[in-house]
Amino acid sequence: MAIRNIREEDDEILRKKSKEVLELDEKTRILIDDMVETMHKYNGLGLAAAQVGVLKRIVVIDLYDGKGVIVLINPVIKKQKGTQIVEEGCLSFPNKFAKIERPEQIWVEAKNINWEDIKLKGTGLLAQALSHEIDHLNGELFIDKIIPGTLEIIKEDTNNE
Repeated sequence: MAIRNIREEDDEILRKKSKEVLELDEKTRILIDDMVETMHKYNGLGLAAAQVGVLKRIVVIDLYDGKGVIVLINPVIKKQKGTQIVEEGCLSFPNKFAKIERPEQIWVEAKNINWEDIKLKGTGLLAQALSHEIDHLNGELFIDKIIPGTLEIIKEDTNNE
């Protein structure tokens, strides 16, 4: 496993649509393992393959709730219900946070890490994470959905006292 470089803000790959995964080969399994390790290194709740420079329809999510990592291959949103206003950030936009409108509930179909068909219903934080990461697969970014006037940029403290 390896930590991969996270593509940031102006990287054009973040605006590209990811391609469907046709088989779960060893190279794809290594990518997924690397994505999980990278997400955990940077304390992210989710990571899409495009964020590490690979245009494949793969996302990993960990809500750190003891239920483990969710791996979704070729996820498709089947239904959304309700809305929630959430505070959101993104590993590709370090130190930027804003309020976003996301679905309160979301239903997704995908393949899991064993290449089995699964259905997943997310509410609250999981619905937010699913929506955010699947947006990445379509070249859509959280900064496109910011509620005007809510963007905060946290300046890193460069003072080493």
